[in-house]
Amino acid sequence: MSLATPQKPTACLALADGTLFYGQGFGATGEAQAELCFNTSMSGYQEIMTDPSYAGQIVTFTFPHIGNVGVNPEDDETGDPVAAGMVVKWMPTQSSNWRAVQELSQWLASRGRIAIGGIDTRRLTRAIRQQGAPHVAIAHNPEGVFDVEALVASARAFPGLTGVDLAKGVTCAQSYRWDEMRWAWPDGYLPQTNPRKKVVAIDYGAKRNILRCLASAGCEVTVLPATATKEEVLAHNPDGVFLSNGPGDPAATGAYAVPMIKGILDDTELPVFGICLGHQMLALALGAKTIKMNHGHHGANHPVKEIDTGKVEITSMNHGFAVDGQTLPAGVVESHVSLFDGSNCGIRMTDRPVFSVQHHPEASPGPQDSFYLFERFVNSM
Repeated sequence: MSLATPQKPTACLALADGTLFYGQGFGATGEAQAELCFNTSMSGYQEIMTDPSYAGQIVTFTFPHIGNVGVNPEDDETGDPVAAGMVVKWMPTQSSNWRAVQELSQWLASRGRIAIGGIDTRRLTRAIRQQGAPHVAIAHNPEGVFDVEALVASARAFPGLTGVDLAKGVTCAQSYRWDEMRWAWPDGYLPQTNPRKKVVAIDYGAKRNILRCLASAGCEVTVLPATATKEEVLAHNPDGVFLSNGPGDPAATGAYAVPMIKGILDDTELPVFGICLGHQMLALALGAKTIKMNHGHHGANHPVKEIDTGKVEITSMNHGFAVDGQTLPAGVVESHVSLFDGSNCGIRMTDRPVFSVQHHPEASPGPQDSFYLFERFVNSM
């Protein structure tokens, strides 16, 4: 019996410490540098790759069956993939799903995103957990030729995410209206035709499904860029202000976002609701601090406890920074906490309808454990 000839590697992942992983490349060719994280979700790879919160990151998927349902335009969270690359255990197989319109590899190639398969993702995940999120360089060359020393040097030269404002790179260029509601069988996405409240949503890298949830909860949504001022927000005469998710270091984005939020809090009684980076922006505006996590939270199976009720929600997470719950000022309390590591997952003011959560209530892994937060926001207006 003859042994099969092993495939020649066509992709390489180089860590800043010199560790190398070889595998098979798919998607685009070329090179990219980023911070490496891992995501434990069993589904939603397309939503993850198009989530603006992943700017500056390459995603290692711990679940091996990535690509088996293909891709389709309805599942994009923004126009194009934002994550810099993808690392998977098994090469994608031919898709098998009635909604698929394109193969994952073709989709990545057409949008300039590099991916590598055939990687020991368990080993890689252990390294991330033990050493923290490393800086890496990924290369895809069909000829299998790699300048390893240059790749390692490129990984070491990556500046990292601490102190970096990435929201300006993923926010909208100008304001726009949003009326599309959540997907529902058999009609898909329908428009909100009878909104009850007006909401201004600040786009630090907003996922489309967050805006859909606001519309489904009865909101007329106007989206403004991340750099919007207090005056620009109030010019729309909103009933509430929403602060979206987004990438990068909250302290860096806070340089321009915090003064706007402080102005809203000081000069109005408007309800305010924040998610992910918006949660961190609100915390900074209230006087708390944020910290960089070792490897962050990325997945769709994170248990979060609401302290007041004791209710445990299964949530979707995607963050590498967190609010330091020990720095909350008087009048602000911790509302949610991670049952994985005890980190802060929510805050609220005790005397006003101003609150935020670290997890993503629009991502529906529960599948609807956290939608009440949107209803709470609307009911507070």
